[in-house]
Amino acid sequence: MRNAALVLGIIGGLIGVLIGFFSYGYTVFVDWVGNEAPNALDQVENVGLIRVVSLFAPLLAIAGGAMARSQAKAGGAMLLVSAVGMLYAFGFGVFTMFPISMCGLGGALALLATKPDAH
Repeated sequence: MRNAALVLGIIGGLIGVLIGFFSYGYTVFVDWVGNEAPNALDQVENVGLIRVVSLFAPLLAIAGGAMARSQAKAGGAMLLVSAVGMLYAFGFGVFTMFPISMCGLGGALALLATKPDAH
């Protein structure tokens, strides 16, 4: 179960990096274009939240996945915080359903792991 949490956390985090990159980039682009052509694009409601979650949620997912084998409880908690953060900031949609689901499942598997995997 710890190996599955590791793989799900790292893959979910890598997909989250892509979503975070484009979300953060969108907020910067709208700020930039907004000065040139007002009302051309709509800015998100909470820019600071999007930018913080775009950076930290994928990092938590990758770190939580990496920790899942040795420190399952801490890694699982990090994966669940990452999933909840992405869900809160980005919502559940066609592009976010996979990283949210992978991080959530990886977190649950890590928390439910009772003993280390056999080598």
